[in-house]
Amino acid sequence: MSTSSSQNNRGNWLRLLGPGIITAAIVFGPSKITITSKMGASYGYQLIWLVVIAIAFMLLFTEMATRIAYARDESPLQLMRNKWGATLPLIVGSGIFLVTTSFQAGNAIGVGIAIGGLTHTASWIWIALFTAVAISMLFFRGFYRILEKWMIGLVILMLISFLVTLFISHPSPAGIAKGLLPTTPAGSLGLIIAFMASCFSIVAAFYQAYLVQERRHNQQSDAMRSVRESRPGIILLGLLVLIVMIAAAAVLNRLGQPVLTAMDMARALEPLFGKSAYWLFLLGLFGASFSSLIGNATVGGSLMNDAWNRSSRLDDSRTRILIAVVMIVGAVIAISFGKIPLQAIVLAQSVTIFIVPIIGTALFLLANDRHIMGSLRNNRFQQIMGIAGLLLLATLAVINAFQLFT
Repeated sequence: MSTSSSQNNRGNWLRLLGPGIITAAIVFGPSKITITSKMGASYGYQLIWLVVIAIAFMLLFTEMATRIAYARDESPLQLMRNKWGATLPLIVGSGIFLVTTSFQAGNAIGVGIAIGGLTHTASWIWIALFTAVAISMLFFRGFYRILEKWMIGLVILMLISFLVTLFISHPSPAGIAKGLLPTTPAGSLGLIIAFMASCFSIVAAFYQAYLVQERRHNQQSDAMRSVRESRPGIILLGLLVLIVMIAAAAVLNRLGQPVLTAMDMARALEPLFGKSAYWLFLLGLFGASFSSLIGNATVGGSLMNDAWNRSSRLDDSRTRILIAVVMIVGAVIAISFGKIPLQAIVLAQSVTIFIVPIIGTALFLLANDRHIMGSLRNNRFQQIMGIAGLLLLATLAVINAFQLFT
């Protein structure tokens, strides 16, 4: 096989992995690094088993979304509109737009502190610069292809950075193996809930259908092959989470150092392993933050436009405007406050509590509808596990509502 042919095959393979990689990059943002670092720092290797459960459910619902994308040409919100009327998709799309806008500041802040920490400059400069870079990407033709390439590149950057961090932290293989056995250390319930709610991201799983449909416009592929090719991206998400948690367990837990922000991990690495470890972790943080900055805004803008019964395609001008709005609002909040205001967090959590069970249930019912799905309908195992996933989402929603409002 010639070198050019081999390169083409490798490029095609990476493009086919695009939707799953983008979904992983959306989920694995600076907040995920903070939560997983805190879990490792506080409880060592004891909560590793949670990653397996969260990724298993994430795989299940992401595959449902992928099959929906191939079963019909309509988007999930359009299918919901046809099946249940216009009100439900409007609530879902508007809710997701509010949530992504509220949390966008966290992604912008992550970019700012990562590059600011590397260059010892003010973070607001980099927030403004990389928000402008992200917005400028919207004006290129073939935005999906550009998005896919950026996300693949940023995920590779994250993987390399955090793998080296893991290698130099010398984790305990016995501790990792023991962490696969389910335990709930005293005082860990809050972190367990926060982790499960963020890692088992039903919004990201739902958006997988849109990404697959975007990819179908660029390259044809059969449904079951796409289902198989969506898995590596989600598995990679689990790997990134595990790497950060294990590194935090090996470094921060051993030192007894708590975690308040993602920067705490970088600061702990520097005196132990030198400047290079500090830089590597911040490069990984930048990759996670910038990929989420773009991906989070793309989810909000696309679904808001689709909720108004307009196009969900990324080349639609109104979709791009709404994506830019999410980015601009996030940057303004990040520069003005330096953090996500409490009011924005409460708003986002309130909306999330309400819409997440709705999205999960709608996704499950669409994937279980014989008229819509045909031969791609959920099988018995997927139905049973899907119900288990919905019960988990409902439980998380009830607990979050209790904590938020009481």
